[in-house]
Amino acid sequence: MLNTLGKVVAVMLVLTGLVWILQGVNILPGSYMTGDPQWAVNGVITAVIGIALFWYISRRAS
Repeated sequence: MLNTLGKVVAVMLVLTGLVWILQGVNILPGSYMTGDPQWAVNGVITAVIGIALFWYISRRAS
């Protein structure tokens, strides 16, 4: 159960990071984050953390 919860959190981090990247590079409009490159950087960091967390949980479970 804890592995599944961790993977869900990891996927949510990756998806959030992707949204922030798209808003930061002005592809996804409609927010105060649109066009602000700092949000693209924050998105990359968040997505990388999510990928690393998913990888770590997957390795530990097997």
